[in-house]
Amino acid sequence: MPRALWLLIIGMAVNVTGSSFLWPLNTIYIHDHLGKSLSVAGVVLMLNAGASVIGNLYGGSLFDKIGGYKSILLGISITLSALVGLTFWHGWPEYIVFQILIGFGTGVIFPAMFAMAGSVWKEGGRKAFNAIYVAQNLGVAVGAALGGIVANYSFDLIFLANTIMFVIFLLIAVFGYKGIEAGAVKQANNSLANGVVLKSRVKLYALLILCTGYLLCWVGYVQWQTTIATYTQEINISLMQYSLLWTINGALIVLGQPLLNGLIKRLATTLKVQIIIGMGIFIVSFLVAGNASAFTGFLVGMIILTIGEMFIWPAVPTIAFNLAPKGREGFYQGIVNSTATGGRMVGPLLGGMIVDLYSMSALFYVLIGLFLIAILTTIIYDRGLKKEPLVVTASTVSQ
Repeated sequence: MPRALWLLIIGMAVNVTGSSFLWPLNTIYIHDHLGKSLSVAGVVLMLNAGASVIGNLYGGSLFDKIGGYKSILLGISITLSALVGLTFWHGWPEYIVFQILIGFGTGVIFPAMFAMAGSVWKEGGRKAFNAIYVAQNLGVAVGAALGGIVANYSFDLIFLANTIMFVIFLLIAVFGYKGIEAGAVKQANNSLANGVVLKSRVKLYALLILCTGYLLCWVGYVQWQTTIATYTQEINISLMQYSLLWTINGALIVLGQPLLNGLIKRLATTLKVQIIIGMGIFIVSFLVAGNASAFTGFLVGMIILTIGEMFIWPAVPTIAFNLAPKGREGFYQGIVNSTATGGRMVGPLLGGMIVDLYSMSALFYVLIGLFLIAILTTIIYDRGLKKEPLVVTASTVSQ
């Protein structure tokens, strides 16, 4: 892999390690420490995710205009400012304000990171996105493990640890990403100057259909961080054990990637098939979790869930990068990241309302139905690409 990609991998790992001190425990903190209901916790997380959606779309477009270096520095600056505030003031209602700012700031960062990864190692194909994905989950494993330990001692230190990690990320970005940005921006600007940045409505529609299923998958996945997290506390699974689930999730992704790569080559002939297999595995995971009443059951469910996400999560940004016209890589990655964030926005509120009004069992039935719809949208997303050849006209050269 290129040296530039390694710098992106290290930065992503540090970034997500910091975030993982807090996000798995967010619902627990709002519900147990601030005394709010699951529905209120869902609203707070929805606002955080909504700000991140806006940040994703803005950050993706910003990458295409000014490059990844400046985009990432802007996102880090916003996030770090909010984290410093959260370290000193994490009561109610200031918690809401800082969560919104954190959502927007981190939203700006992620599309630029993914677009830069694809740009610096185009010949690597899905390998570049796999590498960033593994880095994310290394951060999840380390951050969640340390977060559970720190939270048992003092929740106040969670906010400080998150802030310190983002300071380190800022230093990596300042001294490591400027050279990476230069090549990517030059390519995009040359494309614009030559008038060859083409828009394909057919390709964009295909991505939006694919991302519909991607969003539904995230609605289900985020329940492990919200409603399922709170449910585990109610059935006397300790905070340490719950954090261990996410440590195992990250460790499996990092250590199991070589084995899974061989499995994917045999089972999934295309990225589309790879995604569909992953969604089927998600269904099995939630069937197991829905019938679990002890830590062992949730552990098995998490292991199955992890295998499913390893099929789905890296494949979608890879398809987006392949579909993107030259000079619009950031915008397309912004769509993918905003879709994932949209799922994280809708998921906590939907899950919290279903559990509050009905039961955990009802939630699992709803989620399985959503996964089935996601499989359908994935099956049909590329039909327009097969039927309609790309016709380049004057009207397609803009934006």
